[in-house]
Amino acid sequence: MFIVLLKFSENKGQAGRLMEGHKEWIKRGFDDGVFLLVGSLQPNSGGGIVVHNTSLSDLQSRVNDDPFVVENVVSAEVIEIAPSRTDERLAFLLD
Repeated sequence: MFIVLLKFSENKGQAGRLMEGHKEWIKRGFDDGVFLLVGSLQPNSGGGIVVHNTSLSDLQSRVNDDPFVVENVVSAEVIEIAPSRTDERLAFLLD
């Protein structure tokens, strides 16, 4: 599984103009069964995504397609986590 941190960068002011494309990108992630959770980094510093069921190279390609990344509204950091123990509600992450 992965955590993607999307931290605002120098073109943060362009976020409004690109928001619809960014929302469509997020929807594709959920529709493809890859995104598990999306939310805002507090306080107002960007966003975070919990990702599962993909490879690092496929995720990097997906992240590079985000209009916010393309237009440097955010910088992206991908963190890979190899789960070794979970709450039973998250046991599917151990597969």
